[in-house]
Amino acid sequence: MSTPVGLPNVQHIVVLMLENRSFDHMLGYLYSAENNVSPRGHAFEGLTGTESCPGIDGNPVSVCPITPTTQDAYFMPGADPGEGFAATNAQLFGTETPSAGAVPTNQGFVTNYAEAIATNKAQGWHVVAGTTADMIMGCYRPDALPVLSALARGYAVCDQWFCSAPTMTMPNRAFVCAGTSQGHLDDHTKSFTVPSIFGLMSGHSLAWKIYGYRNSPLTRLDFPDTTSAPSSAFGLFHDFQADAAAGQLPAYTFLEPSWSSTGNSQHPNYDVALGERLILDTYRALRDGPAWPSTLLILTYDEHGGCYDHVGPPSGATPPDASVGEFGFDFTRFGLRVPTVLVSPLIEAGTVFRVPEGSVPLDHTSILATVEHRWSLPPLTARDGAAPDVGAVLTLPSARTDDPLAGVSAPPPPTLPGGLARQPSHLQQVHADLAARLIVNGHTDGEPPPTLHTNADYDNYISERIRAWDASRT
Repeated sequence: MSTPVGLPNVQHIVVLMLENRSFDHMLGYLYSAENNVSPRGHAFEGLTGTESCPGIDGNPVSVCPITPTTQDAYFMPGADPGEGFAATNAQLFGTETPSAGAVPTNQGFVTNYAEAIATNKAQGWHVVAGTTADMIMGCYRPDALPVLSALARGYAVCDQWFCSAPTMTMPNRAFVCAGTSQGHLDDHTKSFTVPSIFGLMSGHSLAWKIYGYRNSPLTRLDFPDTTSAPSSAFGLFHDFQADAAAGQLPAYTFLEPSWSSTGNSQHPNYDVALGERLILDTYRALRDGPAWPSTLLILTYDEHGGCYDHVGPPSGATPPDASVGEFGFDFTRFGLRVPTVLVSPLIEAGTVFRVPEGSVPLDHTSILATVEHRWSLPPLTARDGAAPDVGAVLTLPSARTDDPLAGVSAPPPPTLPGGLARQPSHLQQVHADLAARLIVNGHTDGEPPPTLHTNADYDNYISERIRAWDASRT
């Protein structure tokens, strides 16, 4: 009898979701030296170096590599690109209001980024000195991202994984946790009223845990079933490391980075090197733990964040539910490609994983489908019900014992600019707003106090507010 392969051999699924980077921007050059063919002979939809977008003067601006010696390499593209629904449309179609049935050309990135730089400056956000619109065409070479690239080469990279909606962070994080954003397409909506994968697992007596980095996780406050869950279902990154070392990880683990502008989320224009360190620390915690032979790590990014990608997102997405979409959007179009790497000793090195041509593409709800199919759970929505899982990437009957990251280290973090070090991040503000709504001893703050100005102010408020809330619940 042959040894079974695939999802039955996985006992622990771990997801690390980072912020706002496109596939080409982070991994487009991964196999460029091999003519975009992996060592296993798999075709790879990466960059050829001929891709371009019209510049603000109408002349083409070509993609260019970001190397370890590029000026301010780990703060690229230098400013915060446009990432909402309108900006994404402008990047894909050249207009914020494309006509029905329009085909994306991905030719609006440079001109839209020029507008974003001006907005950054007008609002007092940190912009790296010398930033120009052409920099949105910069894409990291593998030697600039040694950790992410080594994982992608040493295990599996998904070159056709799309975010669930062509817009920003909170809707896409809702899709990865609940299979829907309830029609919402921007970050004004900070929490949702639907069941999440966490509540679904609790209802089937399956263990899960969400870990923040240094603060209680934002996802804890996003859904009714996470907000009402016991404090033991949440932890910090050092708790994750300890649980992994002790072989005490649950069936499903969801990891968040630090949301601070000085943190490791890799949100533009924060320090990418710190994110490389987080990826490596996550891998090492799992690789060195006793449960490694039966673990699957899914490393992905919530959305493209306005960074360049040359592949137009497909249509044909299944609307998740009957929610009416904002801006008239019907949720039948996916968002852009995002970097996604699948890591497990049950995966052959050099794998480029994609579903068969003509199939429903991989998107963030494929994470839900993978968890649901592994533990025989019903789908949360029509979207994850239609999504493929990633079980077919697990082709080995027994765990590999090699370590593709042996000797690999993260790039040394550059010195943080003072302006960036003080600036609160958008997601810190979202987190603080949700924390202010918590009922502590019968009262809420309603909104964060006006005395919060720096990222340290926000971190302290979030930490203290949630600590008080936890204490009031016992």
